[in-house]
Amino acid sequence: MTHPLIDQLRFARFSFVRAIDGVTDDEGRQRFGSINSASWIVGHLANHEQRSWFVRRGLEPIRPELVDLVGTGRPASTPAVTEMWTAWKEITAAAEPWLDSLTEDDLHSFFDTPGPDESLGTSILRVIYHYWYHLGEASAIRQMLGHTDLPQFVGPIGNQAMYRSE
Repeated sequence: MTHPLIDQLRFARFSFVRAIDGVTDDEGRQRFGSINSASWIVGHLANHEQRSWFVRRGLEPIRPELVDLVGTGRPASTPAVTEMWTAWKEITAAAEPWLDSLTEDDLHSFFDTPGPDESLGTSILRVIYHYWYHLGEASAIRQMLGHTDLPQFVGPIGNQAMYRSE
């Protein structure tokens, strides 16, 4: 059975997709002041998952161009939202079998590659919280774009990621 922490990651992803659903390419490229573009946010989170689940394991990145385009500390960019969703879907789909295989013992292990000195479980929490951080930003962007009928609150957590013990 999939570890409960992976269910929480998947729920954060689901909520993130729900928050940006309906943003067009033109809208996805817009910036409001210093706020990131929605397209940048999608690519940035794809890049974080790529770094966390592939690069930190010593594997080749699936979309290496994301590092320069939407990586942390890089100049602001406004890529096509469809291109960023494609990258996000490729990376998250490729990570699924490995994420499904993780055990409680695995989550207490550490990576052998450069990066934060934290357990795999903490890295998963970091990605989950990163999603929620940018989900709020994406919701604000959609409001500034004039979108209505936006998702409210957290959504169907009881169906998709309810509490369960390990």
